[in-house]
Amino acid sequence: MSFSNISTMINSAPVVVFIKGTAEHPMCGFSSVVVRMLNHLNVPFSCFDVLQDPDLRQNLKTFSNWPTFPQLYVAGELIGGCDIAQEMFKSGELAKVLEPYVEMFSAEKAS
Repeated sequence: MSFSNISTMINSAPVVVFIKGTAEHPMCGFSSVVVRMLNHLNVPFSCFDVLQDPDLRQNLKTFSNWPTFPQLYVAGELIGGCDIAQEMFKSGELAKVLEPYVEMFSAEKAS
């Protein structure tokens, strides 16, 4: 998995999360927490299962300089992992960062 491919994945949607498992069936507690927060905020997101591709899992750690999963990206920028996302969720900061994408998603559904 090249860095170019990883960059393409990160930019494939406004909100992207790399987790262990799928959004429907997270395979670790930390991944589950991030998926639940995104669903609670009603934000659409793309999800990639790092357990299905060992090269992706290893190269993404190097690409992002972040050693763990999940990894949450918004507008192509790494927000962080579960702990940072949880802190932002509790403070309301995550909702503010994701607000434009919730509104965009709502507008698309209405049309």
